[in-house]
Amino acid sequence: MPVENLSKLALILRFLKPVTWIPVMWSFLCGAVASGAFGWNEVIGIKFMLGMLLTGPLASGTCQMLNDYFDRDLDEINEPNRPIPGGAMSLKNATILIAVWSVLSVITGYLIHPLIGLYVVVGIINAHLYSANPIKLKKRLWAGNIIVAVSYLIIPWIAGEIAYSPNFTLTSLQPSLIVAGLFTLSSTGTMTINDFKSIEGDRQIGIRTLPVVFGENKAAIIASVLINTGQLLAAYYMFIIGQNIYGIIVGILVIPQFLLQFSLVRSPDTMDVRYNAIAQNFLVAGMLLCAFAIKSARP
Repeated sequence: MPVENLSKLALILRFLKPVTWIPVMWSFLCGAVASGAFGWNEVIGIKFMLGMLLTGPLASGTCQMLNDYFDRDLDEINEPNRPIPGGAMSLKNATILIAVWSVLSVITGYLIHPLIGLYVVVGIINAHLYSANPIKLKKRLWAGNIIVAVSYLIIPWIAGEIAYSPNFTLTSLQPSLIVAGLFTLSSTGTMTINDFKSIEGDRQIGIRTLPVVFGENKAAIIASVLINTGQLLAAYYMFIIGQNIYGIIVGILVIPQFLLQFSLVRSPDTMDVRYNAIAQNFLVAGMLLCAFAIKSARP
């Protein structure tokens, strides 16, 4: 629908990009499960609701708005119907929304745990580093996808664990740091697949994504290797911590993704959306299984 036909609420929702909230909310859930102190009765608790609010519409929404704000020149090419290039959202209103959402995000994070408030600040800084000139890490090949993957996975995962383990130590966080780090490797590959949809605009603006630098087919191969390697290493780590059954299942979940990758490599420009829509289900299932394994391995 053209942006000029949207109501104010629908316009703000489009600016916040709700579809991008899900991975971050899922990572927070995985961290909460891995803490060993989270029970399913907690789903209706205030802390969990604040966590979902934070990792969904607040912090993720803030980062999406920042990305749209700084990428408005690129969106004029790739997505001209986005709120800012489409003319429905003025830069002034966008700035006000971003400022308000940033403050609400930090306050909500602090209410869950003071350290999580700090993590929110780090996430917002990462969003600036990713999108804003002169640094604009998204122009710098690997750096952009890595920083997004860290913000989508490691930060919310560890935030979820800290939320339910206020007396955490670096040692207690170690399994989650390792697993979240390995899935961050996989997510870096997933971010590369997302880059296929904007390859034309990226070329014109000079953004050096993997598809732009290596070509679509080679980039699809690199993305597939990253996706599989991270998950297989996570499966191997399950064996290290004595959770063999979980390790086997996580490894098996890579198989359907591997099979889908043949079609992705053959036709990345037409298979990118379909691949992510199907394969991501197996990846996120593996994340949650690893979280349960970490929980089971705790003394």
